[in-house]
Amino acid sequence: MTELIPVTIITGFLGSGKTTLLKRILQGNHGLRIAVIENEFAAESIDHGLLVQDGGEQIVEMNNGCICCSVRGDLIRILGELHAKRAAGSIAFDHVVIETTGLAAPGPVAQTFFAEPSVSEFYLLDAILTVVDARHAQAQLTAHQEAQEQVGFADRLLLSKTDLVSKAELAALRRRLAAINGRARMQKLSFGNVPLRDILNIRGFNLNAIVELEPDFLGELGHRHGDGVQSFVYHQAQALDLLQVENFLDAVVQLFGTQLMRYKGILHVAGLPCRAVFQGVHMLMGSELGAPWGDGETRASSMIFIGRDLPQDMLTRGLDRCVPGASSPASVLTGVMAEAVAGAAA
Repeated sequence: MTELIPVTIITGFLGSGKTTLLKRILQGNHGLRIAVIENEFAAESIDHGLLVQDGGEQIVEMNNGCICCSVRGDLIRILGELHAKRAAGSIAFDHVVIETTGLAAPGPVAQTFFAEPSVSEFYLLDAILTVVDARHAQAQLTAHQEAQEQVGFADRLLLSKTDLVSKAELAALRRRLAAINGRARMQKLSFGNVPLRDILNIRGFNLNAIVELEPDFLGELGHRHGDGVQSFVYHQAQALDLLQVENFLDAVVQLFGTQLMRYKGILHVAGLPCRAVFQGVHMLMGSELGAPWGDGETRASSMIFIGRDLPQDMLTRGLDRCVPGASSPASVLTGVMAEAVAGAAA
């Protein structure tokens, strides 16, 4: 109980595959009892419902703000509460994993483990793992300072979606990542699969290297978000038609794909005994079957949208029309396109 508790930070831009990696860690045969702290930029999170919880993991959500700025105080409080409960014997864990929102700059998060005595007394920052979306990383690195900082602070760079790019594109990305951070080892990440020995208990965080990157790391290291990024959460109690949802969003991204940075959800689909998990990044989207609904569990759909100047009213109306019997797929598409064209023209 006197040893410092190792902490792994999982970061990476929106839609890179952080939750998939976290799910793989929780399913892994590592013998560790893990406490998870999740941060979602939106007011609610669906990731809790995506994670396997058959090993007694402690999962704490931090929503409606970014862990590196507006809810950083919550992180300090939660870490203190977790340690107090562990010391009292009410919960047990050997390791903490923090999954940041895709908009988080990792510097202020990492700084917490050195600048806050109530945290550094009990916790050790083991490593920062940055998941890099090979399909979208070049554009993200150019457009967003947060994406650059996530790469710069990484102890491991885990490259996801490498099957969606050519060898030449992947080689160019590797060169760019190495120019930003030449000390971090790069590894391919396929659907969250990576040897756990390479990412847990690796003592990979190098304070000297970080101070060289960010001289003010041990001083005031503030962070504010720009770019007009916003989020909203869609709820629907009635079952949805998955085909209509896919057709609807496929039409939407043709006009608003650059604005829709990230969208994901757990869907209650008519006729399915299990959840449908829907994921999207810009114009790349897909769905898969999730965990079965439990006996007596309330079945409902929730989707989170993150982006710039989101057409919230149009998205809400269109998804409402994906309830079976509300309208046909053809009428949904026709209405959505008409609304989208009108909105674009305005």
